[in-house]
Amino acid sequence: MKSIKANHSTIHFNQYCYPALNKHIKENNFSKIFILVDENTHTHCLANFLARLETNLVIEIIEIEAGEAHKTIDTCSGVWNTLSELDADRKSLLINVGGGVVTDLGGFVASTFKRGIAYINVPTSLLAMVDASVGGKTGVDLGYLKNQIGVISTPHLVLIDSTFLKTLPENQMRSGLAEMLKHGLISDEKYWNKFKDLSTLTIEELDGLIYESVIIKKEVVEQDPFEEGLRKTLNFGHTLGHAIESYFLSNPDKKELLHGEAIVVGMILASYISTQLVGFPRKTTDEIKKLLLAHYPKVTISKSEYQNIIDLLKYDKKNNHGNINFVLLKHIGKPQTDCLVADDIIIDAFDFYSS
Repeated sequence: MKSIKANHSTIHFNQYCYPALNKHIKENNFSKIFILVDENTHTHCLANFLARLETNLVIEIIEIEAGEAHKTIDTCSGVWNTLSELDADRKSLLINVGGGVVTDLGGFVASTFKRGIAYINVPTSLLAMVDASVGGKTGVDLGYLKNQIGVISTPHLVLIDSTFLKTLPENQMRSGLAEMLKHGLISDEKYWNKFKDLSTLTIEELDGLIYESVIIKKEVVEQDPFEEGLRKTLNFGHTLGHAIESYFLSNPDKKELLHGEAIVVGMILASYISTQLVGFPRKTTDEIKKLLLAHYPKVTISKSEYQNIIDLLKYDKKNNHGNINFVLLKHIGKPQTDCLVADDIIIDAFDFYSS
């Protein structure tokens, strides 16, 4: 698959990843290489990555704890201190090998350490390949509130090696697939239709779908890098999805949801709200619900929890002037941004999801 230029970064795929990485290291006068991993990618991915790396530079490994609960400023402080203790300087290179937590946090660490050092992302989860790989969003959570602290910053390279997907459990694959389904709903009905039968999906076909998904996001981001308008469409399902994810993260009685699991709920809710407010066909909403729930277990959300989740909407990053702004669908591939939604319609949407 042909490499993709995305603003000031280049995304390479599979067999093109490591020649591009080694060439980039040779052509730049880096002083040291630091590789950020979590416990899982240290165990399952690091050895394979190091075997492909060709350099005489000093390489230091920094490991963080795995999981969204550790996507915090405290974790950043630990990485910043480690970089400092290991004599990282402005010409150091940080390579983030991991899922979205590692690439988001690692990008933020690199963008702020000594006012910015070079970094490369090597996404190892499906979610990170199709979502975190493009757009330059970096950052961490503020308590249980998603992605409240961060900057937009571009990695030098992104390396998408789909062999890493063999290390993922099924629920992590489903989590990434949710973002790909979202890309279809907001941009391309033909792409969406490719997901209607996933039972025969091969690795080769998945590679092609990943490539298409990256292009969809790249084209949106290039037109609106700082989320002034069009880029907001990438948040379809995320307004309520993030609130649900934060609520489950903050509640010790709840099992933590993966990002994609929460976004699937958010997309079903947003589809229903779209039907109520902007004329999205009810038949299509029913089809979306049926398809998504065929692949994702239904999340139990009681009526007594609806308001707690609604209260978290005020922290959504798309909000302005006190308004909570939703992305809705007029048709598949035709999103509408900055939609205001009354609480009673949100409650009806929860009832629709749970029914």
